[in-house]
Amino acid sequence: MAGAAKSGHQLQLLDFWVSPFGQRCRIALDEKGLPYEYLEQDLANKSELLLRSNPVHKKIPVLLHAGRPVCESLIILHYLDEAFPSSAPLLPAGDAYARAQARFWADYVDKKVYECGTRLWKLKGEPQAQAVAEMLDILRTLDGALGDGREFFGGAAFGLADVALAPFTSWFHAYERFGGFSVEEECPRLAAWAKRCAQRPSVAKNVTPPEKVYDFICGLKKRFGIE
Repeated sequence: MAGAAKSGHQLQLLDFWVSPFGQRCRIALDEKGLPYEYLEQDLANKSELLLRSNPVHKKIPVLLHAGRPVCESLIILHYLDEAFPSSAPLLPAGDAYARAQARFWADYVDKKVYECGTRLWKLKGEPQAQAVAEMLDILRTLDGALGDGREFFGGAAFGLADVALAPFTSWFHAYERFGGFSVEEECPRLAAWAKRCAQRPSVAKNVTPPEKVYDFICGLKKRFGIE
């Protein structure tokens, strides 16, 4: 699908600065202690490398491992765990049920949060009200999945589901502003979890500050002519 980029790094990540999907991959790479080269992409003028590496979807993130592309963020997370099993596994070893639960919640986040959040800031009137109600239901479901006394979705260990959701914590501020709700008031366990995640170096380093995410969305609204 793609030839190797000219670099001394075995791992390269084609990404876009504010993408929560790319940030998942950056968090996972740092959690696993894997050095990589970050290759920022212009999504308005997609590079030949990106188009060669992901000819099906033509989007980021793409992980290049010795020049071979791996596409889609959750697939990249699974690939990193399989390709580098000795470094800080994202999935618990020796417990198939716990691994299945982690995959379930990572998949839930993947299917629900971003798409609903996009409708929340793009729409007006009743359609937006429906998006707000759906977002609150999603967040409350995640709050319930954390349960009482659990530090992370898998228990004491920061793992796959946490990596999948952590980048979206910086989007919560925008969702709150456009949706007129408070995550801390509606989902206190989820808000506390977000604060714990923010203390991890891998998250603090790679997740865009909430105000910058909000400004980015405001720029999108202006570009699309959304008042």
